[in-house]
Amino acid sequence: MSEVIDAIAVAGKAALGFQAIFFVLLAVGINVQFGYTGLLNFGQIAFAMLGGFGIAISVTKWGLDFWVGVAVGLLAAIVLALLLGLPTLRLRADYLAIVTIAAAEGLRLLFRSVSATPLTNGTRGISAFNGDFLALAPWTTNARYRILGTSWSGGELWVAVVGWLLVTLSCLLIWALMRSPWGRVVRSIREDEDAVRALGKNVYVYKMQALVLGGIIGALGGMVYAVGTGSAIPDQYQNANTFLAYAALILGGAARVLGPVLGGMILLFILQFADAILRALIENGVIPEGLLTSTDVAQIRFVLVGLGLMLLLVFRPQGIFGDRREVMLDAR
Repeated sequence: MSEVIDAIAVAGKAALGFQAIFFVLLAVGINVQFGYTGLLNFGQIAFAMLGGFGIAISVTKWGLDFWVGVAVGLLAAIVLALLLGLPTLRLRADYLAIVTIAAAEGLRLLFRSVSATPLTNGTRGISAFNGDFLALAPWTTNARYRILGTSWSGGELWVAVVGWLLVTLSCLLIWALMRSPWGRVVRSIREDEDAVRALGKNVYVYKMQALVLGGIIGALGGMVYAVGTGSAIPDQYQNANTFLAYAALILGGAARVLGPVLGGMILLFILQFADAILRALIENGVIPEGLLTSTDVAQIRFVLVGLGLMLLLVFRPQGIFGDRREVMLDAR
C-alpha cells in the first residue's frame, strides 16, 4: 500500500510539473490548429524547439536579456509558421502534415549538426541561461518545499507557477476567440471550407492565423521546458513529443478549451504512475525479473498508454471530456 501511495504522490508531482506544462501547451496549440480549424500539424515540436533555443541562443551567444530572448523565440515561431503555411495551406491537409513533420525533423538535425555547433553547441546543447528568470522567484530557488507529500525545489516551483499561469492565459484567450466571429469562422473551415469560401471569407488567411497562434503557444511550451531543465538540447525536441501532445489532446477531448489541459495532466500522471508502480512491483518480487526488468519499464509504460488510447478511440473517440460532434470533421 505504501508503494501505491508513493507512486500516486510522484505521479501527482509529474502531472503538475514543467513537463506536464510542456505537453499541455503543445496540445493547446494543436487544439487551435487541429481541434478547431482542422489543420494537421505534425511538427509542433519544431515551434517548441525554436522557443527554447530562442532564449538559450539569445542569452548565451548574443548576450541579450532573457526577455529579449523570449521575443526572439516567439518571432522565430511566427516566421516558421509563415514559411510552412505559405506553400501548403492552399492544398489538402496531408500536404501540411508531411511538410511540418519533415520540417521538425530537419530543424532538429540542423541544430545538432557540426555546422550549427558555434550557435547551438551541437549535440551538447546550451545550458545556464535561465538565471535571470529564476532570480525573479519570490522565494529561495535552492530551498526544498514539501507539497502534497512530494519535494519541490524553489526553482521547480517557480517554473510550475509561471507555466500554469501561461496555460491559464492561453486557455482564456482561446475561450474568448472561439466565442468571437473569428472562432466561428475557423470552426466552419474545419467542417466545410468550400462553404466558408463561398460566403466570401478568405480561408487561407484564417488558416494561417490559426497556424501562427498554435505555433506561438507551442513555442511558449518549449520555453517552459527549456527553463525547467536549464538546458536546450536538440535531441530533447524529437517528433515523438508532438505525437504525445496529440495523445494528450485526444485523451482530454479535441475542440474543448480544457480538453488538452486535463488530457496532458492525465497523460503525465499515467506515465509516471505506471513507471513508479512497475518498478516497485519488480523490486518487491511481485513481477519476476525474468518477465520484466527495470530497464524495460520506460518502454512498457508507453505500450500501456497506447493500449489505453486504442480502447478510448474505439469506445469514446471524442475523448474523456470531448463532444462527439466535434470530431466528426472533414479535414481537407
